[in-house]
Amino acid sequence: MDKRYKPLSLSDQLRIRREVVEDILNNPQWPLQQVVQHLKTSLRLTTAELAKVAGISARTLQDIEQGRSQETVQTMNKILGVMGLRLGVCKQ
Repeated sequence: MDKRYKPLSLSDQLRIRREVVEDILNNPQWPLQQVVQHLKTSLRLTTAELAKVAGISARTLQDIEQGRSQETVQTMNKILGVMGLRLGVCKQ
C-alpha cells in the first residue's frame, strides 16, 4: 500500500473493493489501460505493488499503462484476477 496514505480499516477496504468491481463492470468500454489506472488509484497501489499482486512484471504493467503494449488475454486475466474478475466473451 502506498505509504502516503493512512491504513484503511477492513470495512473501508472491502467497500472500496466492491466499488472498484462495480466501476469496472459498469464501464465495459474502458480499455485495459484505464482499468489498470483505476485499480491503482482506487486501491492505493503503486505499479510495482499491483504487478506483484497480479503476477506480472512491473515493466509489463507500466507498458500497458502507457499504451505501449498489446496486452494478451492471459495478462488481462491476471490483472482483472486481482479483483476476482475474468475476461469473458458474450454473444449478443
